[in-house]
Amino acid sequence: QRESTQKKTFTSWINSILAKHTHPYVISDLYTDIQQGHLLLDLLEVLSGQHLPREKGPNNTFRCRSNIENALTFLKSKSLKLINIHVADIIEGKPSIVLGLIWTIIFHFHIEELARTLACTYNQPSLDCSSAVDSSSKARRAANKSSKIKERWKISATKALLLWAREQCSLHGSISVTDFKTSWRSGLPFLAIIQALRPGLVDVEQAKTRSNKENLNEAFRVAELELNIPRLLEPEDVDIMNPDEKSIMTYVAQFLQYSRNLRESEEDTQEKVREAVSWLAAQERKLAKLLVDTENETYYQKYKEMMSFMEAFNQEKKAFLPVLSSKRSEAELSEGWEQMREEWDKLISQINEWKVKLDQMLPSPLNSIETWLQEVEHLQAEDLPDLQDPFKAMFVFREKIVIFKGLMDHFDSHLDTLQSFKNEDEKNMPLVLPEKLDEMKRRL
Repeated sequence: QRESTQKKTFTSWINSILAKHTHPYVISDLYTDIQQGHLLLDLLEVLSGQHLPREKGPNNTFRCRSNIENALTFLKSKSLKLINIHVADIIEGKPSIVLGLIWTIIFHFHIEELARTLACTYNQPSLDCSSAVDSSSKARRAANKSSKIKERWKISATKALLLWAREQCSLHGSISVTDFKTSWRSGLPFLAIIQALRPGLVDVEQAKTRSNKENLNEAFRVAELELNIPRLLEPEDVDIMNPDEKSIMTYVAQFLQYSRNLRESEEDTQEKVREAVSWLAAQERKLAKLLVDTENETYYQKYKEMMSFMEAFNQEKKAFLPVLSSKRSEAELSEGWEQMREEWDKLISQINEWKVKLDQMLPSPLNSIETWLQEVEHLQAEDLPDLQDPFKAMFVFREKIVIFKGLMDHFDSHLDTLQSFKNEDEKNMPLVLPEKLDEMKRRL
């Protein structure tokens, strides 16, 4: 199934690129059509912006072989390693070889190039950011670094794309993106990215109540119609136990391409930044007043007021999502951008502190269940350290398993306690908002 998904995804991606060639062409069968050779050259010409040498004339084995050789020679000149990829295998249309070649092209010319600028922002160490724009001898030397450095950059390019996707989702609640596989099954990350790029096109909150297939269908449909992003995937390609990582990365990278193509005038952008700073300051004042006004209220009333504040905050935030979620390198940051970032971080920190204090005020025994939930969630979210020593890595992993098992020993008792909790005080008044209890049950 993975091979079938890659073939379909890569075919659609190639067709979207070939449509930009001076002589557009549509391939129907990747394994057969690639044997002609000139399609590879057409693809590489569009991606590189260079005119490549080719054998012209009627199709024959010699001409096809020669053009495939020209394409592979060009790729090698870009310091790309073509391990076990030979002309004869492409002429025969061997699936694993053809897919491996196309993925190498996609990763270098599409994902790597897009992620290169992001790597500067996210401080990825593997490649000098200046090489993306510097044509000096220093940049050429950087392009010829050892294969080990190239592998590190590949990891960084993947990580940069993942970090970008996480950021687009971070403004839309608890949508977790930890990989390019099962994290996307629900369809919510795709919708969150669409909402971040073009606010108002989709309703992420409503989507949380729908099925995976419905969300994926809507995301792919809206992306194609409104963002002009080719529909490389279908719901059945993603909503499975083990989705294909390469296909999802190829599709997600198109959203990053769209993001980069969005260009607003600097004057309009700066005006939006000023509006965002003003709004953030107003929210901070509103939160401070709310904390004072509810200081002597019951936990129930405090939590109710928090829910009301967050509902209004999330609604008003939609207007500022494009400017709040956009990324700029430190060199591009104006004073207004820096202030906006500081105000945003400050406000989010205050909101989180407020939530923590409210959780600590939960009536017994809910407070201990909340503490336990946070410990488990923290352990689940914590990344394993990148250790080169496999024995040390295994030790750290086993240590985490032991801690996790110890925490899970309390699962049944916490579940029983939560389900049997009587939510009323001596005056028959509710102690906790039903929404908070439902939230805890979902998390548990």
